[in-house]
Amino acid sequence: MAAVDTGPVSDFERGAAHLRGELLAHSYRMLGSWHEAEDAVQETYLRGWRAWDAFEQRSSVRTWLHRIATNVCLNVARDRGRRALPSGLGAPTGDGDGPPDVLPPQTWIEPFPGDRADLRLALVAAMQTLPPVQRAVFLLRDVLAFPAAEVAEIMDMSVGAVKSSLQRARTRLAEVDQGPDDVVEPRSPQARRLLDAYVTAFETADVEALMAVVRVDVTLELLPNRQWFAGVADCSPVFAMAVGRPGDWRMDRVIVNGQPGVTAHLYGQPYGIAVLDVRHDGIAGVTVFGDPALADGWVGVDR
Repeated sequence: MAAVDTGPVSDFERGAAHLRGELLAHSYRMLGSWHEAEDAVQETYLRGWRAWDAFEQRSSVRTWLHRIATNVCLNVARDRGRRALPSGLGAPTGDGDGPPDVLPPQTWIEPFPGDRADLRLALVAAMQTLPPVQRAVFLLRDVLAFPAAEVAEIMDMSVGAVKSSLQRARTRLAEVDQGPDDVVEPRSPQARRLLDAYVTAFETADVEALMAVVRVDVTLELLPNRQWFAGVADCSPVFAMAVGRPGDWRMDRVIVNGQPGVTAHLYGQPYGIAVLDVRHDGIAGVTVFGDPALADGWVGVDR
């Protein structure tokens, strides 16, 4: 039996379905939140489906959908404050025994599954320091590689305004300097070795083994707490307290935000996710997302 053509809906699906992953990554970079990105993409497809009949294809479907998605994200970003990691909110603390200062869930950057280098936590955090329009222009031009004229169309700006906004964004991101050249690819033997050492140290409660693979300038961020720690002297007591006893922890290796990571269970209960900043000479940073839903609800992760 011949397939039945269902009209505009099927045409829209054929033109738009393959762009979902790209739109999701773009929305996540814009918003710093997996959940908000998912909602933004759903809203994008709903608006696109409703407007398909009026779409005259004067631009590509990709350009058209990115325009919708970007506008959705800009509205979300304007309606709330920026998301951040603790290291973006203030100086590190040396007091691991102080009372926690817990950040509301809607204020911190969420992790994102997958192995794309352009989704690294430090880069996504740096993006959130840009004004929303600059952020959108930078992402469309330098990450997604849209020509300046198409960015102008998407953003409803002149080409000159796009170029000016892009230059300001590039200058700001260069000041933040979130592009270290010694980052290790998450599937490389070096990354796997350091991740294995991290997992083994926690599962066997071997603090010395853990400290042997972290750098002297290691950082430790424990979301949703605002406090964070920098340097091996301040991080060591916190690591030692966290390691506990042999068998307390069970960890599964994952790739998160283009970085090695683990889903963690403590005393048999879901705890959250840790993302490692792995360099050639050791682990430079550990970002822990203490959200139990992440440990068991993490789908689509490249293990």
